[in-house]
Amino acid sequence: MFLSNQDVIELAAWRQRLHAMPEVSGEEIATAAEVQRFLGETKPDGIVAGLGGTGVAVIYDSGAPGPTVMFRAELDALPIEEVGQPDHRSKIPGKGHMCGHDGHMAMLAALGRQFGRQRPKRGRAILLFQPAEETGAGAAAVIADEKFQALKPDYSFSLHNMPGLPLGHAWLKDGIANCASRGLKITLSGRTAHASMPETGISPVPAVAKLMPALTGLSKGGIATEDLVLATVTHASIGEPAFGIAPGHAEVWVTLRTMTDGEMDGLIASAETLVREASAEGRLGYALEYHDIFVHSENDPEAAALLRAAMDAEGVSHEPGETMRGSEDFGRFATVSKSAMFFLGAGEDMPNLHNPNYDFPDDLIPIGTRIFTRVARDILG
Repeated sequence: MFLSNQDVIELAAWRQRLHAMPEVSGEEIATAAEVQRFLGETKPDGIVAGLGGTGVAVIYDSGAPGPTVMFRAELDALPIEEVGQPDHRSKIPGKGHMCGHDGHMAMLAALGRQFGRQRPKRGRAILLFQPAEETGAGAAAVIADEKFQALKPDYSFSLHNMPGLPLGHAWLKDGIANCASRGLKITLSGRTAHASMPETGISPVPAVAKLMPALTGLSKGGIATEDLVLATVTHASIGEPAFGIAPGHAEVWVTLRTMTDGEMDGLIASAETLVREASAEGRLGYALEYHDIFVHSENDPEAAALLRAAMDAEGVSHEPGETMRGSEDFGRFATVSKSAMFFLGAGEDMPNLHNPNYDFPDDLIPIGTRIFTRVARDILG
């Protein structure tokens, strides 16, 4: 299996088409339809749409007994206004592919072109275009979908582009690849009052002033070390934007992050204790909500070895690298398959991920595709 120069040109153009039509988590209807159109031309043996919401699975079946190997890319973009000026810049105000998921989709589409020309010799290859990765909801929704039971893989593989690493250089770590994280929304309820008589109300201001440094103070451990515990206040609001009203309502948002799921339980308990104590002291009601829940992502030794062997065979330089403090919901596929994820350098001088002028480098498409192709060939023939 191979990609021609014309393939690479067409895949880059398709990536740029996706870049211009970003859709955020849970809204990837047009993107999913475009995936089905583009890969429908490869005459797959099946397409499962509406998977876990808007997800799409494209199936290439050898017809012979063997394992099922799944490669995953993400459909969603981010609620970020693009400030870069490529010809293919986002046409959707306030939304942009600032994480490079458009490039990940192009790599899977490249695999699809090759499987369309030559099926695996045994087993099945499945290309999963997953929704809602950015919110941590997509993988769980896909796995819970009844349609996924017929697709359940033996192996699952994924990658993420990584600015700051040399173009095409890979990080592949045994064990934990990404940290666990979740967002905690704290709502404090008191009683508003006239600003001239604040003593007649119950203000959340003292509680917020106490909570923000106390929550941040839960952080400990070094960068990407086994004892990492990180609490980051990301948003706070108090009362109404008016000078005549003493506030009676407040919100504090904090992201909780740990190396493993087990450590997350302790961090949650500590954060909730701080909220209870501050609320009681301030005579406030409180409510807690959790959002964007990511489990830690851990590479299976056998799956990681297969990726490493593929990189060696394809001449892709690699090293163990670090555990990413950023989270990835690909980790949930470890509950149903042997899974592994690696990070592929997008260039040392590239803007960081989620930067409003980030644009996935098209030169990375054939490199990632070669690695995935070799893995598929090694497992399925």
